[in-house]
Amino acid sequence: MASPKSIDQPKHLPSGKLTENGKFFEAATRHKAGKGTRFVRVYEKLRDGIWADNDDFHLVDAWNEADGARQVFKFKLIVVEEARSSAHSSVSDKIERSRIIPSAVKQEVWLRDAGKCTICEAKDDLHFDHIIPYAKGGSSLVATNVQLLCARHNLGKSDKIE
Repeated sequence: MASPKSIDQPKHLPSGKLTENGKFFEAATRHKAGKGTRFVRVYEKLRDGIWADNDDFHLVDAWNEADGARQVFKFKLIVVEEARSSAHSSVSDKIERSRIIPSAVKQEVWLRDAGKCTICEAKDDLHFDHIIPYAKGGSSLVATNVQLLCARHNLGKSDKIE
């Protein structure tokens, strides 16, 4: 059997239904035709079975191109920025800030926290949490400001500093 990495990414399944890439491609095509903005939630695969939520984006373009071995789909996404209150601005706002936690930081936190909630040691439904909340000036760029929390503890913490 051929490796999936050597086969062109399909737009349709054998049944004729769109693949997930096909759905994204069609949504971007509708956007380019002026038929509305498409918001998508983007997840990043950190390891087998471990996915991180990278937040909401505008899906604005799609195309197909060769990556050297096969044809793959490519997508242009623009981050959806939340309005920040000027009360939360600081010197650190002068450098580019992003709520998105880089992959290297996520991997460092995952290893440091042993893949479990730092409060109750749950190993499922985990979230990457800013210790000092992003809305209060916390950085996404350093592992020392990010921890793993289960959904219950993360939602309970909200944007509080504990």
